[in-house]
Amino acid sequence: MAFVQAVLRAYRRYGVDPAAALRLAQIAPDAVNLPQARVTARQFEALCRAAMQELDDEALGWFSRRLPWGSYGLLCRGSLTAPDLGVALKRWCRHHRLLTEDLLLHLELREGIATLAIEERRDFGALRELCLVTTLRYVHGYACWLIDSRIPLLGTEFPLRRPAHGDVHPLLFPGPVRFEAARASMSLPAQYLELRPRRDERALQAMLPNALSLTVLQYRRDRLLASRARALMAARPEEAHTAPSLAAALNVSTRTLHRQLRDEGTSLQQLKDAVRFERAAQMLRQGRQAIKQVALSVGFASEKTFARAFGAWAGQSPSAYRGAPGATAPDRHRARGAGDGDALQ
Repeated sequence: MAFVQAVLRAYRRYGVDPAAALRLAQIAPDAVNLPQARVTARQFEALCRAAMQELDDEALGWFSRRLPWGSYGLLCRGSLTAPDLGVALKRWCRHHRLLTEDLLLHLELREGIATLAIEERRDFGALRELCLVTTLRYVHGYACWLIDSRIPLLGTEFPLRRPAHGDVHPLLFPGPVRFEAARASMSLPAQYLELRPRRDERALQAMLPNALSLTVLQYRRDRLLASRARALMAARPEEAHTAPSLAAALNVSTRTLHRQLRDEGTSLQQLKDAVRFERAAQMLRQGRQAIKQVALSVGFASEKTFARAFGAWAGQSPSAYRGAPGATAPDRHRARGAGDGDALQ
């Protein structure tokens, strides 16, 4: 309800009665001042749409001047033709300054992590939280829509004390959320910046009338979930990587993990086998350990079961693979399972 109250402050700033907007969103006026009251995502979306149109201000009173209805649509259109998400976000940051200089957006890259940070250049007062939250959600929602993929967040930070409704923020920003930071920002794996947009002008025209849904609701599908899961398993070979532990590390539910891997034409077991094969192949190429030790290192109980699984993966035995000139791991493994109960669970 704190977010609803912030929207109503915009009505007071412009001297407009919010009764019609509250009625449209089916929010009881008596509930507005109840500290523990909640509204659904759809109710809040309806309230914001009504307020932005009625007040003709998509910034809802945050900035020193109005952002007329359609302003953020121009930002969307300006980034639509970018060759990849990284360029699209840089355009968004640059073009946002044409709308207002009350806050600036910066895209920073460091050690495989992309961070979108907000530089505040005025005192937003009681509207500060909603301004910062919505600005980040605008960018995140549009970016997900542009590449047609859920973009995981490695962390989101706010230069605010944790509010009483702080449990809401992880719903808006899936991943770790930290308060009392130096600035507002959100971080994501930089590999998503390399993805090409999948939308065109026709898709944009269909999206804009319902653009607020991208701000309030989370995008579900993650185009890079399989590659992220595979990279995580490769980076932590000592862990068992059960479905629950892997899902937690990737900040998705176990059910979502299995469903999205299935949609990508793979499974958790296939990814585990691929990681095991790549590690085994590397160790065999180096030729420093006995095959039995290689088998134990990649999780097999015996050299025999390892040889059988490796033969299914590489089409030849471990010893033959080790002796083959220029042996390299194939891009895609052929395994369907490690067999004989040796597959990791």
